[in-house]
Amino acid sequence: MIVIINPNSTVSMTDAMLKTAQKASPQSQIEAITSHDGPAAIQGPEDGEACVPPLLTLVADASDRGARVIIIGCFDDTGLAQARDVAACPVIGIGQAAYHLAVLAGPRFSVVTTLDVSTPILLENIAAYGFSGHLGRVRASGVPVLALESDVDASAIRVLDEIRRAQAEDDIQTVVLGCAGMTHIPDRAGPDIKVRLIDGVKAAVQIGALL
Repeated sequence: MIVIINPNSTVSMTDAMLKTAQKASPQSQIEAITSHDGPAAIQGPEDGEACVPPLLTLVADASDRGARVIIIGCFDDTGLAQARDVAACPVIGIGQAAYHLAVLAGPRFSVVTTLDVSTPILLENIAAYGFSGHLGRVRASGVPVLALESDVDASAIRVLDEIRRAQAEDDIQTVVLGCAGMTHIPDRAGPDIKVRLIDGVKAAVQIGALL
């Protein structure tokens, strides 16, 4: 069983991740869990710190119930190192999975995320994974995390516009979608978007299915 844990308390985001995961790996048994004691969205270090204790409780429970793979459904890879210490199975971050696939897919990638406050941790993670030399830019679309759910059409337009700017300016082959709430974006991309789009939820589930 693959268990996706959403460290924030927004159930609709958990549901969207589960739908994406089931489509990406229909042969896998997948469960998605919401951390009801986490913040509504994870935007910046304070939210990240607040979500870790309840996240680790859910990780331990999933591991004890026999999870084969656990996926942390936050693009910041929040609590990933601590979760690996707790779980008896592999634990994958959706940011981690997306970056690795991006590097396999082409020499350079950019990230389109939500707000500027998210940029520092993404840059730190990319450096920690050894991929800074492959990075074009981390771009903030100016869309708050919860707006991806509450104002789907307008937020998708802004994210796609930022993807087009990355395509035009960053000398890249791939754009990584820098939020778990962006699972719907690839389906809204038109033929003018030529770069590959990588969704971290899909990437993590496909990798997890191989483990």
